[in-house]
Amino acid sequence: MSKKAIAVTILVIFILVGMKGMLFTVDEREQAIILQLGKHVRTIQEPGLYFKVPLVQNILRFEDRILEYDASAAKIITADKKHLVLDNYARWKIIDPLKFYETVRNEFGAQARLDDIVFSEIREELARHTLTEVVSLRREMIMDKVGEQCDQKAREYGIQVIDVRIKRADLPKEVTHSVYARMKAERERIAKKYRSEGEEEAVKIRAKADRERTILLAESYRKAEILRGRGDAQAIKIYARAFGKDPEFYSFLRTLEVYRKSLAEGTTIVLSSDSELFQYLSPTQK
Repeated sequence: MSKKAIAVTILVIFILVGMKGMLFTVDEREQAIILQLGKHVRTIQEPGLYFKVPLVQNILRFEDRILEYDASAAKIITADKKHLVLDNYARWKIIDPLKFYETVRNEFGAQARLDDIVFSEIREELARHTLTEVVSLRREMIMDKVGEQCDQKAREYGIQVIDVRIKRADLPKEVTHSVYARMKAERERIAKKYRSEGEEEAVKIRAKADRERTILLAESYRKAEILRGRGDAQAIKIYARAFGKDPEFYSFLRTLEVYRKSLAEGTTIVLSSDSELFQYLSPTQK
């Protein structure tokens, strides 16, 4: 191979190597800034193929996705002087790569700065609200306000805070037992109140039932006596009509009925022979 051919080959290799150093890609998950000798030249926030000057310019890449900051649990004090151990997290995103690089440099620096901002805002805002409001009643509204305040401060570092949320809010261990004891006592007091009210209502229901029972029995007895009296009156009328038609025959039937009811098998009765009861049994009776 001639010297000319060798020189051409070397030149082509240098060109290819240079072209490779000139081209770079930015995908949809990232954004980048180009620095030339340490000075900012360009910010890239759209995915695609780009050019740079080899050896002179270098690329710094940053996340374009939503990131999560998970804080360590810390104690805070509410407006009613209650202590809480708060565990919170935040979601954030890099919106200005150059400002981000100039202020916090990287994600580790951003996490440290967010830790200060978020905890400071949470502590300040929760100090304006009671324990009940923080835990249940106004929790979402409080955290929305904290998120807005954190976002305003984080913009200075090229960061957007999307939201801040509480994962868990617990009482400190040293007061948990006493709080649970008070809760138990309160529940027992309420239970006793409900049982007392239940017993009172039960007494009222039983008294009402007994009163209604007495009234029903009295009414039933009254109706029974009326029906019995009407039946007896009807029977008396029938007996009177029968007696009026044939007194002797009626007397005979009534005597036989007395025999049937009183002279059962094995019955012994001692009476005078001239007793009216035996008038129809006497041999001389006609």
